[in-house]
Amino acid sequence: MFEKILIANRGEIALRIQRACREMGIKTVVVYSEADREAKYVKLADESVCIGPAPSSKSYLHVPAIIAAAEVTDAQAIHPGYGFLSENADFAERVEQSGFVFIGPRAETIRQMGDKVSAKHAMIAAGVPCVPGSEGALPDDDSEAIIQIAKKIGYPIIIKASGGGGGRGMRVVHTESALLNAVDMTRTEAGAAFGNPTVYMEKYLQEPRHIEIQILADEYGDAIYLGERDCSMQRRHQKIIEEAPAPGITDKQRKKIGEACAQACRRIGYRGAGTFEFLYENDEFYFIEMNTRVQVEHPVTELITGIDIVQEQIRIAAGEKLRYKQKDVHLKGHSIECRINAEDPFTFVPSPGKIDGYHPAGGPGIRIDSHIYQGYTVPSHYDSMVGKVISYGDTREQAMARMRVALSEMAISGIKTNIPLHQELLLDSAFRRGGTSIHYLEERLAQMKKGN
Repeated sequence: MFEKILIANRGEIALRIQRACREMGIKTVVVYSEADREAKYVKLADESVCIGPAPSSKSYLHVPAIIAAAEVTDAQAIHPGYGFLSENADFAERVEQSGFVFIGPRAETIRQMGDKVSAKHAMIAAGVPCVPGSEGALPDDDSEAIIQIAKKIGYPIIIKASGGGGGRGMRVVHTESALLNAVDMTRTEAGAAFGNPTVYMEKYLQEPRHIEIQILADEYGDAIYLGERDCSMQRRHQKIIEEAPAPGITDKQRKKIGEACAQACRRIGYRGAGTFEFLYENDEFYFIEMNTRVQVEHPVTELITGIDIVQEQIRIAAGEKLRYKQKDVHLKGHSIECRINAEDPFTFVPSPGKIDGYHPAGGPGIRIDSHIYQGYTVPSHYDSMVGKVISYGDTREQAMARMRVALSEMAISGIKTNIPLHQELLLDSAFRRGGTSIHYLEERLAQMKKGN
């Protein structure tokens, strides 16, 4: 096992990884920007290294500074968390070439899954269900072929950037007359945003849910699935509330799609923790992408399985075999996660600044993953998420009730947060029934704006 790990991230995930390491008796090195000098995880770290000024390009995305920090502190491995460099194959490769262990998949796997076209090919070959589509990149200079592909799929269709992610690089097309212009525009945007103008085409599902499967796989060919999460409550493709298990998914469905994902991991030689993301409509799963890292929403899976995903990531990276077989994985109870953002709850304008009062939620079945404290200043340079409230109950109803109580007790002053939005949604009749689509929140927000 490692003696010292460098955490190449910030915010709540840096603290989460740090806590996992401390439980395992592993020392931690935290890198930080000048804006994060007073962060809780910096104060708690065994060692800390400032790697540059606030802009991410000069700190958390500055690979030479991160590698140098690992060298001067004699760290053995680097954990990238999520975001930043976590799915950057070049970074993973550089880490390994520099003599450190990258806590995540191999670089070639990250590249394969990071390209949506190659990922879809791999999933089709592995028997994972995919959205009907072009099953490859659209031709550069054959307009008629593109028109025929769209006709075969059937409108509406969606044009996607092969190197896209986070909801960017996508365009919905409803008619043939708009098709070629949409393809050209998406190509241009993809080239500018991702350095890769390749695009492909898929059937546009009308009212899908977003359901994902959590997996763990070791380097010896063993892989297991840890059930599913429902992440459909989202705005502009950014998740707001997640829960596990997903309402309405049967044991038979879970077993079928979970086994397909585990088999795909064995086929591509996957190593570490990962998530298969699907659109789900009319009782069918359709693969959209794989995230080759720990997810923001991993706590809900941890609470219903009792498995510490971050610690398992570390053990796998250290060369250990999976400690669990599929028969050891049992889903118990229900868990809900609310992402707490420093922003206006209804306009979503960021609200950085000093927290002059903070009372975290508590009570039975409540977990708080957050790096903030009274007196902490939320910087303006990064993502607005300042923490997560996670509830657990024997039933979904109990998990919701506990979350409502927790949010009513939680107090953060000095900045605005989206807690009022969460409170509104937890009383929403459609959410309480379960099974809302990925479009529901934006439709609900539009209604709220009109006063309905």
